Amino acid sequence: MLAGLLEDVRGPWPWWIGGIAIGLMVPLLLFLANRQFGLSSTLRHICAACLPSGPSFFRYDWRKDAWNLFLVAGVAIGGGLAQRYLIASPEAPMPLELFSFDALGTPRGLLVMVGGGFLVGFGSRWANGCTSGHAIMGLSLRRPASLVAVIGFFVGGLFVTWFVLPKVLP
Repeated sequence: MLAGLLEDVRGPWPWWIGGIAIGLMVPLLLFLANRQFGLSSTLRHICAACLPSGPSFFRYDWRKDAWNLFLVAGVAIGGGLAQRYLIASPEAPMPLELFSFDALGTPRGLLVMVGGGFLVGFGSRWANGCTSGHAIMGLSLRRPASLVAVIGFFVGGLFVTWFVLPKVLP
């Protein structure tokens, strides 16, 4: 019986299942815990915990936001379990010559992964939140800055998709 259930959930799920799950998480966090959904501040909390006498940016009471560390750990563990037990085929919908650990051994792969990671981190800090935080939480709270940020994310994504990736991919 369990094997049959696992076979039913293997492979890609429809996009709307994730949307419903995240959509339910936002009001649950707000109403039950008085917390806002977002993950971009997690690295700051980790640095504040590990470097208590470090730069002033990391000197604050990170313990009041420790719940966020558990949320991120649950996301990572859940993703690892899903990849290990629920994904039927190892085929990835992205070019593995750029987006894999093997790609870090090539200059182009290193540039794309490290440069892209830096740009995402810098943009998240500059925009005071990541794409999911602004698009899911900020728009649900009707914040004008989040609307501007989300429009910028989409314009930037379209630009990269149509003009940058064709130059980078073989």
